[in-house]
Amino acid sequence: MANNSPHFNSAALAVACIGIATFSGMDVVMKALALELGAYNALFWRSIISVTLAGLLFLWHRPRWPAPGVMRLHVWRGLLIAIMAFLFFWGLKYLPVAEAIGLSFIAPLIALYLAAVVLHEHISGKSIIASLLGLIGAVIVIGGRLGGEYDAQTGWGIAAILLSAVMYAYNLILQRQQALVARPVEIAFFQNCTIMVVLGCLAPFIAVAPAVSAVPGLLTAALLGLVSLMMMSWAYARAPTSTLIPVEYTAFAWAALLGWLVFDETVTVTTVLGTALIVTGCLVAAWQDPAHAEHIETTAV
Repeated sequence: MANNSPHFNSAALAVACIGIATFSGMDVVMKALALELGAYNALFWRSIISVTLAGLLFLWHRPRWPAPGVMRLHVWRGLLIAIMAFLFFWGLKYLPVAEAIGLSFIAPLIALYLAAVVLHEHISGKSIIASLLGLIGAVIVIGGRLGGEYDAQTGWGIAAILLSAVMYAYNLILQRQQALVARPVEIAFFQNCTIMVVLGCLAPFIAVAPAVSAVPGLLTAALLGLVSLMMMSWAYARAPTSTLIPVEYTAFAWAALLGWLVFDETVTVTTVLGTALIVTGCLVAAWQDPAHAEHIETTAV
């Protein structure tokens, strides 16, 4: 059972914010790699490096082998993430980073209500207000960014990211379930193993060895992804999903900043206004009363 004291909730929120920032940095690196190598090859070679790094950490900690129920949860989430990540990074090739992140913001709102159904979490009024504020902020940003005309490839990119977002919502629920029954290092290792195996099934047909110049980017993406995964696992073990979901919206602020710095993507007035609402939503979530801590299902599916 997670500790729901104010101290632990505040610490979890802070760690989750850093984890989201790290994940956003990984998205930017992966966009560049997807443009250079293709979405599949960028994801596949990154997963090989991630498994190597996570495996070294896993062996160093000498943990017990997971119980069958926990292992099923690791494999199920890894399979989901393999498909979800491919859709997202494929769509990211055709959209600005901030715009892609903005479109994915349907996920936290869906996850908020999945948490009530799957995890039996109590959804407080503040949680709903926080997510709605974040969603309104995202809509303002998207409205400002989707005003132009797009070609067919961009349309398919938008569709891929929206489908990925629906899968990401369920992923957030699995993340909470995993965090309650396994340590971050274990989660990182088995999740990346599953992703590598799933993607590896296609390797004989479409994998292409990356150029030496792409290796630093792949290593950077693997490190950022691994650090983010472990930080988010730590946070989700210490605070309920409904508290941490609004933190997902901070990804837009990082995406807008990094997209501007790396890809020269424009940051508009609507971006600033939408981000202000997103931050407000996160502050509302941070002020939840821990006395309303909900019952959590810890049984692995």
